[in-house]
Amino acid sequence: MSSPYLIQFPKLGAPDIGYITVAEGTHLIPFAVARTFWTYHTPESIVRGRHAHHQTQQVLVAVAGRITVTTEVLGSPVQTFVLDQPTVGLYIPPHAWHTMQYSAGAVQLALASGTYDPADYIRDYEDFKRVWG
Repeated sequence: MSSPYLIQFPKLGAPDIGYITVAEGTHLIPFAVARTFWTYHTPESIVRGRHAHHQTQQVLVAVAGRITVTTEVLGSPVQTFVLDQPTVGLYIPPHAWHTMQYSAGAVQLALASGTYDPADYIRDYEDFKRVWG
């Protein structure tokens, strides 16, 4: 079972013209992307996520603002990642419990290996520990 890790995406451009960051194929993203979604206007007091997936892999990117992501893979230490640059993504493997908290104005881009399937989610922490413990 793999652990979450940061991905550094290329930054192309210059201050006088702006920048572009690109992720193509599976060179940096370790799966074919089947679903893309973004989260925005989330109040700072709200903690989102609070789930794990049986099969889905994800890469999260803070394209604006700051997102604090906490991950837990049973048998490994809990990890906290601060995403605050659009050139850095966080790979979240299946079986990793994760939560996200957003700064004001944060926008999260999520790239997922599968389409939405409610059966793929483990939404109860005790179930997560039972299934993967």
